Amino acid sequence: MKKNLFILLGILTIFNFNIYAGGQAEEDNTLVVASNCEWPPLEFVDKNGDLAGFEIELIAALETVTDYKFEVVNVAWDGIFAGLSNGAYDLIASGVSVTEERKPKMEFSTPILEITQSIIIPTGSTGISTLNDLKAKKVGVQIGTTGHLVLLDNEELNVDVKAYDNIALAIEDLLNGNLDAVVTDSVVASDYVVVNDSYKGKLAVAGIASDDAEPIAMAFKKGDLDTLKIVNDGIAKLEANGELAKLKAKWNL
Repeated sequence: MKKNLFILLGILTIFNFNIYAGGQAEEDNTLVVASNCEWPPLEFVDKNGDLAGFEIELIAALETVTDYKFEVVNVAWDGIFAGLSNGAYDLIASGVSVTEERKPKMEFSTPILEITQSIIIPTGSTGISTLNDLKAKKVGVQIGTTGHLVLLDNEELNVDVKAYDNIALAIEDLLNGNLDAVVTDSVVASDYVVVNDSYKGKLAVAGIASDDAEPIAMAFKKGDLDTLKIVNDGIAKLEANGELAKLKAKWNL
C-alpha cells in the first residue's frame, strides 16, 4: 500500500512539474509593459474603455515582428520607475524622455520620437510665451515628468508649481482659473489644443518651456540587455518596413 502510494505521489509530482514548466514557457514568451494611459495621443483610454494611442499600437506592432507577446498594464505615473526597478514589469512605454538623470538608473531603447516642453494657456490669455514669462505664475504639471523637472531646475523664477497625478487634472484646473499655465510634452499639448473636441477653442499653445529636444524611448530595468535587444530589433524592423512611419502619420506625430 505504501509502495503504491509512493508511486502515485511520484507520478503526481512529475505531472505537476510538467504543468509548471509549461506555464513558465508561456510566461517567458510574454513581456509586461507598463504605461500611464493619460497621455493622448501616445497612450490613453478611449471612449470604449480600451487602451489606445501611438505607443499602444507600436507595442502591438512589435508582436508582429518578434516572437514575443506584449501585455500592456495601465499604471499610475507616480511610482512607475520604482515598479520597473522592482521587476513588476519588463519595460515602460509611456512617453518616457531620455534624460541624463535617468540614464544611470535604467536602459533606453532606440528613440521613437522627439518632443519639447510646451506651455498651454487658456485662449485669450496674454503675456506668456516663454519659460521666463512663467516667473511667479501658478503653473500645473504632471508630477515627476520632465515638464515638472524643467520648472524645478529653474527655481530662480519662483514659479508656483502645482503637481498633479495626471495632466488632465492640470488642464481642468487651468480652465477653472486656478492656474496661469500648464507645462507638458509638445505632442500631448497639441492633442489637447488641436485634436480633443472637449477643449477645442478653449486652449492655446503659447510657446515652449525648453529649447532642448527630448528623445522619447521605451525604458528597461538597468542591466536588462536581453529585453532591450528584443525591442530594439523589433523597432528596427518596423522602421525598415515603414510601419513606424505609418503610425506616426496616423497619430500626427
